Amino acid sequence: MKNFMLELGKGFAFVASEYRIPLNTSKPCHVDLVFYNYFLKCFVLIDLKRDMVEYGDVGQMNMYLNYFKSEEGTPSDAAPIGIVLGAKKDDLVVQFATEGITNRIFVSRYQLYLPDKEQLKRELAYAIEAEEGRHVARQSAKRKSGGK
Repeated sequence: MKNFMLELGKGFAFVASEYRIPLNTSKPCHVDLVFYNYFLKCFVLIDLKRDMVEYGDVGQMNMYLNYFKSEEGTPSDAAPIGIVLGAKKDDLVVQFATEGITNRIFVSRYQLYLPDKEQLKRELAYAIEAEEGRHVARQSAKRKSGGK
């Protein structure tokens, strides 16, 4: 986690992983990673997707951003930033899914503090490999213990 935060840049403080959003929905809502950037004075929400980023992932992040803006931020905070990282994406789907949403990431505005695209890709690949390694280890341990 420390290395990931260092890759993000200056001013990031870790808030939580698997942050539960208390909405009365049919399935629980969790943001994968939540940070606060004290230079930008806003929350930064990161949602990790193992496969293709879908249009529903954009809507889900928009809901998370609206919740944080309304319930978690203070009046002096800037609007939260949402980042959806996936192993793959269809540029056309992402374009149509994000068009018209007022919650946006203005990369040019935050270039000094946000990582570049290649750094994010490397970190996502590392996180996926680490998670797959943990999954294999859990399955192996489960088989050794007789499935308990």
